[in-house]
Amino acid sequence: MFSSIEDLGQRLGKAKYVIDEVTLQVVYLAARMQKPVIVEGPPGCGKTALAQAIASAGNTVIERLQCYAGINEEKAIGKFDGALQKLFLETQGDRLQKDWDAIRSNLHTLDFFVQGPLLRSLLYERPCVLLIDEVDKVDEGFEALLLEILSEWQISVPKLGTIKHKAIPFVILTSNEVRRLGDPLRRRSFYLRVEFPPVDREAEILRVRSTTTNPRLRRIIAGLAHALRGWQMEKPVSIAEMLELAQALEILGLEDITPEMRDILLPLVAKTESDRKRLLLRDGFASLVQDSHQYAAKVSQDSVERELSDVPVAG
Repeated sequence: MFSSIEDLGQRLGKAKYVIDEVTLQVVYLAARMQKPVIVEGPPGCGKTALAQAIASAGNTVIERLQCYAGINEEKAIGKFDGALQKLFLETQGDRLQKDWDAIRSNLHTLDFFVQGPLLRSLLYERPCVLLIDEVDKVDEGFEALLLEILSEWQISVPKLGTIKHKAIPFVILTSNEVRRLGDPLRRRSFYLRVEFPPVDREAEILRVRSTTTNPRLRRIIAGLAHALRGWQMEKPVSIAEMLELAQALEILGLEDITPEMRDILLPLVAKTESDRKRLLLRDGFASLVQDSHQYAAKVSQDSVERELSDVPVAG
């Protein structure tokens, strides 16, 4: 999928994904060693975006299995299309007595099977990215279902038989830690812990992925995100929501964030009633804005110091 770590890094850069060195190495090793990667962390910290960026970098498609409580094999693997089987039988009336065994065999082939994302991911001619999203929402029984595909790169289906891979997908399993994943799944995978980025990295994400050209405003938005998450809100703001905030400020023609903008920005940063009430407290939003400017100034100062340290000393 990728010829070298440098190649992967360049491709992810073109996909506008800001990646750290550890994550870059893990992704590269997983691709070379054909190992799944468990990406665990709080909601909104960019886990799904990693899978999307890898698919873009690899110039391939992404198959997504969105997990939820009660998901079953049919949703994940697929099922036989009874209506299509019935229609086929109706067209074979004159052969039913003579060629029944052959007809019955035809009924239980992939031609009559509606494929789910797990099965589709094995049947591409070249590797795809298989995103098993929020796997922590399924039970241990469903986890056990995943073990065959992640160990043998095949799926066994009653009446259909064992379907082996044409190409081995790159597998990302994301977890918001609703439930602890089982050890068998962990043993088969590499593990990445993802947290919300620090202010300087989020400012870099805004530079790469937003159309906001004002460096100071990008730092202030990143500082606001950091301040909001420090409040331990019921629903911490995600990276995607801060990108939307940057877009909203650009549409409104605003070049700063001030306490007077509270009512304008509240619908973008508070997504539950309890979070909204907290931000409506007197001086609550004003203190967040003050903190965001301080964080932005700290990032700016750190950048200046790094630039000065890179200047050679005349001798």
